[in-house]
Amino acid sequence: MKKVSILALISAISLGILGCSNDKTQEVYKVKFAHVVSANTPKGQAAEFFAKRVDELSGGKIKVEVFPSAQLVDDDKVFQELTRNNVQMAAPSFSKFTPIAKEFNIWDVPFLFRDTTHLHDVMDGEVGQYLKDIISKRGIIALDYWDAGFKQFSTNKKPIILPEDAKGQKIRIMSSKVLEEQIKALGAIPQVLPFGEVYSALSTGVVDGAENPLSNLYNSKFYEVQSSITLSNHGYLGYLVVVSDGFWKQLPDELKDIFKQALHEATEFERTQSAEEEKVLLEKLKKDDATKTQIYTLSPEQIAVWKETMQAIYPKFYDLVGEDLIEKVMQVQ
Repeated sequence: MKKVSILALISAISLGILGCSNDKTQEVYKVKFAHVVSANTPKGQAAEFFAKRVDELSGGKIKVEVFPSAQLVDDDKVFQELTRNNVQMAAPSFSKFTPIAKEFNIWDVPFLFRDTTHLHDVMDGEVGQYLKDIISKRGIIALDYWDAGFKQFSTNKKPIILPEDAKGQKIRIMSSKVLEEQIKALGAIPQVLPFGEVYSALSTGVVDGAENPLSNLYNSKFYEVQSSITLSNHGYLGYLVVVSDGFWKQLPDELKDIFKQALHEATEFERTQSAEEEKVLLEKLKKDDATKTQIYTLSPEQIAVWKETMQAIYPKFYDLVGEDLIEKVMQVQ
């Protein structure tokens, strides 16, 4: 009996050792997904959608915990945390990538994208992949593009319907050489300000106008201190979903495929939600705005004037973005 017990014990220990050796089939991969917007935005909703979907598809082998509203880290520090693998996933805005990849200034080039279909064809095609490859060479794996929306002009002075209407107006922009040239081409004065200071600056006249997607215009109540909004769709704001290189390398190939599939579904969801939100916000701006801000829509003829004016300054961006890259975007059908 004693020999049998010893043999059984040895056998059990051996099986335990074998079971622990290089067997990753039962391993759970945990992901911290950090972003800076609220959970009820299209990006926030898509992050939660992804977390649920990747859990379902992986059979619980990939667990994603979402940290919205910069609870874990803001976008100014997230690259550092991704590199250290303290954060495994993020979705920073395109502007955050320009210091490490100047080509990302392409998204700021005015009137470059004809409409949402053209934009997504660029993102999901050769140009989009080229840009993702540049980021991935920096030690951060770039996976998918999410929408924030096209930008609109607003002002508390003369409505900006044609380029000449902006002359002399002080327009708030994000820090960007492309955006500075865009505003100067209108004869306006570019003013770089942190987003948190924009409402006060518009209210006090430090700046006269700004450019924002409808989500910013409505949620930050800029319409309260602006007399007009022009639906110009002249520029675009978006996000790039990235993951830590350290996390990606340890993830088995079959789970990488599942991760990508879940993210692809989340991307479709996010883009749909973003488009729906724009429709809802436009109606809310018309209905809820007690200040009666005037909303203008550009005619095809007016858009043609804008394009002619803006395309004339494209050569100024060739050294920064690349002439070939701009041409490739324009050629996408």
